[in-house]
Amino acid sequence: MDTVQPGILQPVPRQARYLMFTLKPARKIDNTAMILKNFADTIDGEQTVVGLGQSLLNHLKSNIKGLRTFPVYAVDGIDIPSTPYALCCWLRGDDRGELLHQTRTLKGLLEPAFTCEQVIDAFQYGPSLDLTGYEDGTENPQDGDAVKAAIVQNGETGLDGSSFLAIQQWVHDLDQFQSLSQHARDDTFGRRISDNEEIDDAPQSAHVKRTAQEDFEPEAFVVRRSMPWADAEKEGLVFSAFGHSFDAFEALLNRMLGLDDGIQDALFNFTRPLTGSYFWCPPISNGTLDLSYLKR
Repeated sequence: MDTVQPGILQPVPRQARYLMFTLKPARKIDNTAMILKNFADTIDGEQTVVGLGQSLLNHLKSNIKGLRTFPVYAVDGIDIPSTPYALCCWLRGDDRGELLHQTRTLKGLLEPAFTCEQVIDAFQYGPSLDLTGYEDGTENPQDGDAVKAAIVQNGETGLDGSSFLAIQQWVHDLDQFQSLSQHARDDTFGRRISDNEEIDDAPQSAHVKRTAQEDFEPEAFVVRRSMPWADAEKEGLVFSAFGHSFDAFEALLNRMLGLDDGIQDALFNFTRPLTGSYFWCPPISNGTLDLSYLKR
């Protein structure tokens, strides 16, 4: 689809940077809409994928059906936080220096109305591996199935080609994970690291059994574009899931938490999310971000 931000459906890049923005306090003259429009005119949706948060749309007095705030969960020792932001930019490329300069440009465009609250540098590890060494996104839908899972297609101009993004920064305890036997590690994911094949008799807590997208009713397919991150002290995964709504993502998260059957995903034995945010990713028109639906 030529109205989709291309980076949503393309493979993950070698290098990436996630920028999270909040709105600045109210000013005498509110020029947020104009600043956002000037910013949108520079976005191609490929080098930079952009998502708008609920607070920004509320401020602009716009409504996107299906957009909401990330839910909070607190179940049996596991806290899933909600950390809303007004705007998200996923910078994609091969050169970390170029991403730095791109960051400076985007911050300059948005600075009058937005504050950059968080910057996460991410990268591709091997052939799309998590830092545990296990492949991420093995069951991702491809081609037309990916479009069906990730992209809004309902005939409305300004909405067609858009997508809903769920994003979480997870922090891993790799020492804890690596202290497990290889058998226990494989059972955690439900796949053998040696050949990436599913283990038929893996425990019900195995990640692949918790999140088998075809086992839900309706099926809960999302397009994952997750990437590892690391700083001087910690490391983990930036989990990113694109969908035509948030329903599939929430069904998967509920199952991981054991809300339907009491069985929690084994991933929680070594990793936890630090953040949780929802965004609406507008479509593209004439090569730039299409914000026309916000004027309705």
